[in-house]
This record gives sequence, C-alpha cells and structure tokens, in this order.
Amino acid sequence: MLYQIYETQRSIMEPFADLAEVTAKLFNNPLSPLGQLPMAQRISAGYDLMHRLGKDYEKPTFDIPTVDVDGVEVAIYERVEINKPFCELRRFKRFSDDTATLAKLKGQPVVLIVAPLSGHYATLLRDTVKTMLKDHKVYITDWKNARLVPMAEGEFHLDDYVNYVQDFIRYLQKNYGNCHVMSVCQPTVPVLAAVSLMASRGETTPLSMTMMGGPIDATKSPTAVNNLATQRSHAWFENNVIYRVPDKFPGAGRRVYPGFLQHTGFVAMNPDRHASSHYDYFQDLIKGDNESAEAHRKFYDEYNAVLDMDADYYLETINTVFQEFKLVNGTWDVKNEAGKIERVCPQDIKGTGLLTVEGELDDISGSGQTAAAHELCTSIPKTHQMHYEAKGAGHYGIFSGRRWREMVYPVVKSFILAHQGAKAVPAPAPTPVAVAAAPAVRKATPVKRAAPAAKRPAPAAKKTAARKA
Repeated sequence: MLYQIYETQRSIMEPFADLAEVTAKLFNNPLSPLGQLPMAQRISAGYDLMHRLGKDYEKPTFDIPTVDVDGVEVAIYERVEINKPFCELRRFKRFSDDTATLAKLKGQPVVLIVAPLSGHYATLLRDTVKTMLKDHKVYITDWKNARLVPMAEGEFHLDDYVNYVQDFIRYLQKNYGNCHVMSVCQPTVPVLAAVSLMASRGETTPLSMTMMGGPIDATKSPTAVNNLATQRSHAWFENNVIYRVPDKFPGAGRRVYPGFLQHTGFVAMNPDRHASSHYDYFQDLIKGDNESAEAHRKFYDEYNAVLDMDADYYLETINTVFQEFKLVNGTWDVKNEAGKIERVCPQDIKGTGLLTVEGELDDISGSGQTAAAHELCTSIPKTHQMHYEAKGAGHYGIFSGRRWREMVYPVVKSFILAHQGAKAVPAPAPTPVAVAAAPAVRKATPVKRAAPAAKRPAPAAKKTAARKA
C-alpha cells in the first residue's frame, strides 16, 4: 500500500514541480517583466529549488562521448553486448584514427566493472568508467530497475547475481582470452563467490580481482548500515520494506524493495549535510554562481535517481552478507544455472591477483571489511595480493572524484598491468564438495604490494585512416 501512496503523491506533485520550473525561468529571464522586479533572483532561486525537490528523477545516461588518451581525443561508442532480464552488459568501445593511439588501445587490458545493485544505477560509476577508459577496454554491469521487469521474467535471487557475473566473465574470456574484474561496494561479495565457484570447478579465473569498499566481512568495524541489518530480523525486513509494484509499471505485481525507501535511508544517514547542500545551491543561484549550481544539479541528478530491487535478491543479501555472514563462515551455498548446489570456497582461488581498496573515512563499509578477502583467499601467493587504504577518502571517494583519480586509480592501474602478462591458468580439477561440512576460515596471510609494472613500448607512427579498438 505504501508504494501506491508514494506514487499517488508523486503524480500529484509532478505538475506543481513543472510549474515551479517554469516560474523560476520567468523570474530569471532578463527579458521577462517579472525578471525586472525586486527580489526576482531570490524568487527564481526559491522556485528552482522547489522544482528540484519535487521532480521525478529518471535514470541518467553515462554520457561519455570522448576520453583523452595521452593528448588524443578518443571517441566512445556505448552499446549493449548482452541483454539479460535483470541486467545488461554494457561496453564502451573506443575509436581513433590515430594509428599510434590505436595500437596502444588494442593491447590494453580488458576490465569487467561490476556495479552495485543497491539502490542507485550503474551510472553512479561514471567517473570510474571514464577514468578507466584511458588505459583499459571497459565493460560494466548495468542493472535494471526491477519495477520495469515483467513478472513473466521470473524472480531474481542472489544466486542469479552470482551466475550473471560468471556468464559475463566467460563471455570476455571467450572474446579476449581472459579479463580483469573490478567490483565496487556491494558486488565484492557475489564477485568473490563467482570467482571462487569457477576456481572450484576448474574453470579459468580472471587475471585479477579489484575489490573496493565492500562488506566481505561485515563483522569488522560495523557501520550504521551493518547495525540496522543485525538489529532487525529477516521477518521484519520482509514485513516492513517489501512492497508490490503498482499497476502502471511493466513489473506490476512484482515484490520489490522500492528505490524511494533506499533513497530515504541514504538521506537519513546525513540529513544535515544534504540540507546544507540544498541551502548552498539556493545561495549560488542568488549569487549567479552557475558553475557551483550546475555541479549541485549533476550530483543530485545521479544521487536522487534510484531503482527498485527484486525482493528475493534484497532479502537474501541481507541474510547472507549482514546477518549470517555466510561467506566468512564458509557456509554459503549457491545454486548454479543447472540447479546444482555448490559451496563457495575462496581458498580454491590460486591464479588470480587480489587487490582490496578501502577509504579511511568510509562510513558504509567499515575498516577491514574489504581487506578480509585476503584472509579467505589463502591460496593466492602473497606476491599477488595487495591492500590499499585511501587516506581522507569516504565511501564515494574511492571510486569517484579527485581522490579516486589521483590516489586510487594509479594503484588500480598498476596492479592490473602487473597481472596482465599472466597466462590464463585453469584452476586444479574440482573435487566433490560436501555441502553439509563448512570449511574452516583460515588466518590472514601478510599482504605485500605488487611489483611495479614494466614500462610499455613506445607507440607506433601515426596514420590517418579511421580505426577502432
């Protein structure tokens, strides 16, 4: 019922939000008589803010037309490579008519970025993608809004998430020989499970895994997010935050965790900060500081755009990651696409490099939660493991903004390049796994920094023919 009430309220507010936008422009236009009135700029700013607070926020676009590669503008063509019911594998294909640049692009590593399915769209990682495109062939998981997925497509479980990731890895391995995987926040857990299961079966695993700000072990330095999950029962979440999609959407009748509830939770974590940000925006409009005002719009266009999550996936994530800690306890069983139950055993991973990244001031994934992956992946050689803490960075700072570009990205780039030369080595032949017996969690091994990458050869001479990479 709450979902229907929310949609009714939003439908009522929509024309008022549109009217506020028009009124703001009337008072802001110097050619309008209203724009000549005293206090016109302040009135315009007030209506503009009213519009921003009342409007509906659609899914943003990545909007990456070009990237700069060593001084050369490289065109980006965005396309969907694989379209699954709940996710698209999106590719950012790079084009250049500079032969030296083209040769450089063709030899660069292939990276699968697994975006979080935790309320926001994959476009939240726009800065991550744009930065990575300078030195990598980039693919990303673009998760769909569950309210737009018809009931005929079935349910979506945490197991399905794991299976999707494995399918995407296999697709890239088939096309390129192998790839690197990078997971940000929530997907660190299912990505580790996906690679673990591939290793246990004897499949070829990715050359490296980069895990950033994720709850591998949510018992370490618990945050407000962790505490909420542990203080409420599974039944409480099912009875209080799960609703059915209203009739007006393609996914009508689907049980979901609504995006507007997740957005409310985001704002509730730092209400003072958001109130201050909106007040600053109001003041910027009055002063005519268009640059600061536009920065505010871009941030909140992304932040306020949220999606619904399938109820089964959401509830299973709460239970597996934040309540029973199945990954670190060695009790997590995943149903594969054939319907067979398999035990997740990170200690089976051997030929994959492991880089973990945490933000010093992260208030969503606490200190040590991501680094715990090293304690689980005990068969990876110490020389292929590395942990990095970004000083002064919060949760979003490790994958977006200045600290990401200047502090974190050079580490990620170097680690991936250091493991790019590794050959694709399949894991040992799998042995039967007894589901009833949980493997013991081993102690952490010391983590060393990866050796610096070797310098790349100088680019070839330029030509003028249009090429693609």
